[in-house]
Parts: sequence; C-alpha cells; structure tokens
Amino acid sequence: LSADAFSLFEENGIFDRASGASFLNNILEQGGSQDAMTLFKNFRGREPSIDALLRHNGIAI
Repeated sequence: LSADAFSLFEENGIFDRASGASFLNNILEQGGSQDAMTLFKNFRGREPSIDALLRHNGIAI
C-alpha cells in the first residue's frame, strides 16, 4: 500500500498541497480508527494496484 500511496506524490509532485492535504486527512489524522484498506481507498479513490510496488523494485510491468 505504501508504494501505491507514494505514487500519487510521484504523479503530482512531492510538494503538491492537495496530495499532502489528502494524505493528512485520509491517512494520518485517521490513525488506526479504520481498516488500512478503507483508509487507502479514501485516499486514492480506488483499489490498490501492485504496479507501483513492481516499479519501485525495478520489475518491468
């Protein structure tokens, strides 16, 4: 999940305020109050994908 979450910052730039605010609101502020998958879906607006993990590990997709 972490690689896929970080891919939003790769797409929009690591200093993108909207991405940062979404991460803060949907992940950090929620803590352990909800299931991690639910928090991720709220943050990314979709199911997780393995593509970012493969890319970060140098595996071509």
